[in-house]
Amino acid sequence: MTISSDEILAGLDPEQREVATSIGGPVCVLAGAGTGKTRAITHRIAYGVVSGQYNPAHVLALTFTAKAAAEMRSRLRGLGSEAVSARTFHAAALRQLRYFWPQAIGGAMPNLISSKVPAVAETCRRLHLSVDKPALRDIVSELEWAKVSMVLPEDYPRAARAAGREGVAGFDPISISRIIGRYEDVKADNNVIDFDDVLLLLHGILNDRPEIAHRVRGQYRHLVVDEYQDVSPLQQQLLKVWLGTSQDLCVVGDAAQTIYSFAGARSHYLTSFTKEFPSARIIKLERNYRSTPQIVSAANTVLEGASTRLKLRLASQRESGIAPTVTAHADDVAEAQATAEAISGLIAQGHSAQQMAILFRTNAQSEAFENALAERGINYLVRGGEKFFQRQEVMTAMTALRTAANVAKEGQDLVEFAQDILSSVGWKETAPPTAGAARERWEALQALVGLAQQVAERPGGGTVQDYLAELHERAEAQNAPGVDGVTLASIHTAKGLEWDVVFVVGASEGLLPISLAKDDEAVEEERRLFYVALTRARDVLRISWSRSRTPGGRASRKQSRFLDTLSPESAPSSGRGRGKKTHLVTACKNCGSNVDGPARKGLGLCEDCAPEYDEALFARLREWRKSRAEEDGVPAYVVCNNSVLGALAQHRPGTLDELMRVPGIGSAKAERYGSELLKIVAGE
Repeated sequence: MTISSDEILAGLDPEQREVATSIGGPVCVLAGAGTGKTRAITHRIAYGVVSGQYNPAHVLALTFTAKAAAEMRSRLRGLGSEAVSARTFHAAALRQLRYFWPQAIGGAMPNLISSKVPAVAETCRRLHLSVDKPALRDIVSELEWAKVSMVLPEDYPRAARAAGREGVAGFDPISISRIIGRYEDVKADNNVIDFDDVLLLLHGILNDRPEIAHRVRGQYRHLVVDEYQDVSPLQQQLLKVWLGTSQDLCVVGDAAQTIYSFAGARSHYLTSFTKEFPSARIIKLERNYRSTPQIVSAANTVLEGASTRLKLRLASQRESGIAPTVTAHADDVAEAQATAEAISGLIAQGHSAQQMAILFRTNAQSEAFENALAERGINYLVRGGEKFFQRQEVMTAMTALRTAANVAKEGQDLVEFAQDILSSVGWKETAPPTAGAARERWEALQALVGLAQQVAERPGGGTVQDYLAELHERAEAQNAPGVDGVTLASIHTAKGLEWDVVFVVGASEGLLPISLAKDDEAVEEERRLFYVALTRARDVLRISWSRSRTPGGRASRKQSRFLDTLSPESAPSSGRGRGKKTHLVTACKNCGSNVDGPARKGLGLCEDCAPEYDEALFARLREWRKSRAEEDGVPAYVVCNNSVLGALAQHRPGTLDELMRVPGIGSAKAERYGSELLKIVAGE
């Protein structure tokens, strides 16, 4: 396939085009959420190849997840640049380490362990330490932080205290230091290395063996790094060795989406890029193509209070949509039930469950929402935790599918084949009625059935071998197949993803920000996390929180401080699952600019845009308000102020649900005046 340079640049906005044509380095692309950064950098690589400025074999594009790398390779193939290497840091380093190990070290490279947990458990046994599974996970995370931060075991106590990382898994820093040191002994005794060792060992080889470093730099002369705000000190040092004296480096990132500092990520490398490269070209991508103006405005407002350097102000390129809402609930159960009920209503209206997500701060919050969805028979998928293709039921299923494929009849119906084989390993046509491990196993197997249906629907029909090839490719890229259900995920897990409808739940103090965020820096990271959550939504954003953890418990919670700039605190719930909604209309529905003043916010229009409501209807509503105020013996504004009447005349709601979405109409007004207002709007 031959593509011209003009075709590659076609369809890019001015800033994306500037990125694409900025061949040679150094270049720093500051790309906000939903601004098309992957499109910009893949077109940059393709433009360099097509224009003859890049040899595709000499380009190395680096990212952080196998799925992101696979997406980049797919886009580059579509742009005629399939020879470009697009890999994760670890995949690129592992490839080089395996190639150069015999020359640099000699003999066979040690085996690579897929999980640190067994080795850490053995380490603790040798040290006569009693640890449970949660403690093991915490220790593993701390080992990883120390390694990517290039902290030696003997230096760990000082570094941990400086970073405020004391008391991990109930152990003091000196004990963790002993565990880190003995863990290295355990690996050496078993002749194994872990994934972090891959980066460290390659870094050591390239530093110690200049001739090997020269060969690597000769191979990869043009480097591109995506999600640069997430690089760790170890990754940054390896990048510098790969780069050598070259300046041909393009980095892409957003300091406002730095949410992995706890794992060693340092946005400092992005925000200080011009100090390292004084001649660097800085390009900002701020045109948001994902979310409506209302959602973008809410996200911008949250970020305004941040101290993040190099902040970007997103500008939505989409038409006006529905204003985000904030809802308070009596307790966690009420919040979960109300969320599930809202999802059920959206599905009944024709929305796809697969295009909805519930995002929370901690995985422990998931259970209540799983139960509420299961009670209503709504399929869901819990993201995070164990990788899809490493789940035991998935590995068993894939083995069974490969075995059965060897004796499958030619022309056999693919979906029937998949269902028959997966039935033998536990799949059933209907989901278990409750949440938990059984439901998660069913969802995993159902995803394999769904993938078979997708392959079968391809033009010309898919075969069993096509299905197996698709599974193999996805397993290699760790690209799990989707489930036709609602996604439940922590906000950290949701980064890089997007949905039409997003419910951000648990937006209360102690959860967002988390109670563990003790200092200003930690709270700032929590603010960025909330910003990431909001920018996952395309069309509908609903934020909620609850006053108590359990039904009947003391209502001691307060809404998150991050909501203070968006709305006043929601009124107490009048009952389980029914709270007063605060609508956040802060962008003009016509031009997308800021809307100031309560009257203007009620109409959703800025001062430069004239109201577009039915003046005759507005007059009828004013007459109704006057008579209703006299009847109730209250001032007219208590019934409805002018901004609410204008919004009613503009939106013309036809149902109670539509009425509730009008700014200024809460549950109390809808209950008291709803039937009268709907009759007036209908002309009765």
